[in-house]
Amino acid sequence: MPRIHIAIMRRSWGLTKKILSGEKTVETRWYMNKYKPWDQVSKGDIIYFKDSGGPVTVKAKVSGVKQYTNLDEKGREKIFNKYSQQDLGVSEVMSEIKAYIKNKRYCIIIHLKSPKKVTPFNINKDGYGAMASWLIVDDIRED
Repeated sequence: MPRIHIAIMRRSWGLTKKILSGEKTVETRWYMNKYKPWDQVSKGDIIYFKDSGGPVTVKAKVSGVKQYTNLDEKGREKIFNKYSQQDLGVSEVMSEIKAYIKNKRYCIIIHLKSPKKVTPFNINKDGYGAMASWLIVDDIRED
């Protein structure tokens, strides 16, 4: 059975609208340690996206997943260069984003398809932790 995920995006990077427009076709998550959705996201799952501080506005289906471990600077650069256009929807990458991935040891590449706008709705993050940026939920009721 497909899982339902909620990905919380950094508002200042403006990526949720790029998912909807098709400019962003992969979601990457970079970590120092293995956090959600590590080993918990699969082809066929549904991801709902929201900008931090805002409601959920977009959903997409997962068409594939790749995970990378024990990354060094060379490995991070190779993955980043391969996927940055698909992930960020831009050819020139902000220095803030490059700084964000520095020293990260793990990366998940999630390929997205069939993005759709959803009627905006809020989520309750109680029990997930204030800093949680990825939630796995049992059910989403869309109007």
